[in-house]
Amino acid sequence: MRTSLLLHFCSYLENTSVSLAIQRNAWVIPSVQTIHIMAIAAVLIASLMIDLRLLRLSGNEFSIASMMARYTYIIWLAIPILLATGIVMIIAEPARSLANPAFQLKMLMLIIVISITYWLQHVSNQNSFFWNASPNKRRLASILALCSIALWIGIVSCGRWIAYT
Repeated sequence: MRTSLLLHFCSYLENTSVSLAIQRNAWVIPSVQTIHIMAIAAVLIASLMIDLRLLRLSGNEFSIASMMARYTYIIWLAIPILLATGIVMIIAEPARSLANPAFQLKMLMLIIVISITYWLQHVSNQNSFFWNASPNKRRLASILALCSIALWIGIVSCGRWIAYT
């Protein structure tokens, strides 16, 4: 029932005037995908810089709080761009995305990694020395950084997999 309802919604969305207009203009999807990929690259680089600092593998001359401040700005700037371009791609081909398990997994991982990033930033803003306060907090920072890296790899992989399923 749930799957048939989702497919019915996809069919409805695919036949809206907005979806049909996107489908008729061959330049829209490649342009939107290009912007989407560039925004993903910006988020990945910013996130990786934060994660490498949390792992103490790079940027050790900067505090974690200053790295968070520097790079979360890029992440929060790119996320709405990803949302907007993602919505356009979904409207153009809703069944390809919404009913696709790879897309659904990608969205789940995205919610988790955005939550981790938000929490890391919040903690760093509250106490700039939080991550250096104890060995347990340094371990937690490392675990969260590794989770973030793994989630971003999963998100990109699922994003590519959508095209093949």
